[in-house]
Amino acid sequence: MSRIGKIPVTIPTGVEVVIQGSDISVKGPKGSLSRKIDPSIKVEKKEDLLSILPTAAVKPSEVNKKTRALWGLSRQLINNMVKGVSEGFQKTLVITGNGYKTSMLGKLLQLSLGYSHDILMSVPEGLEVKCDKNEIQISGKDKELVGLFAAQVRSHRPTEPYKGKGLEYKGVVIIKKVSKKK
Repeated sequence: MSRIGKIPVTIPTGVEVVIQGSDISVKGPKGSLSRKIDPSIKVEKKEDLLSILPTAAVKPSEVNKKTRALWGLSRQLINNMVKGVSEGFQKTLVITGNGYKTSMLGKLLQLSLGYSHDILMSVPEGLEVKCDKNEIQISGKDKELVGLFAAQVRSHRPTEPYKGKGLEYKGVVIIKKVSKKK
């Protein structure tokens, strides 16, 4: 039995959910998102709640392992869609190191991370990127896209454990390693 899957998703005011078979569309103040879910999962809308249930079994204890996994996954994906169009998601990367800096050139993110050349990355459609002194804020309505772009930016210079230089998510503590001593 899926512990996450049986929790209903609350629909906040100003958010509209349309269910057509296995297609779900969510529209809110930040925009709209749609996703196709697995046919072994059904979604029922009752007033301001969405119930996610497996279609195959009468009792939740009779559901097979794959459907149980998809049940919890589908519930969380739908919850992220509802939260994304109402509030949005944000990731913040912190830059540590002398001479490392970032800036925006139109729809391009320019990273100066100690290489012989600057790295230019195009910002995906639907994301907003802001650069401060030593922070990069990535925000958008799609949690998956925000996390993917943040990981791609971080992959150019992840924090190294000896001096602590590089890009890291805000709030993550880097445990520095002790260097070799003679």
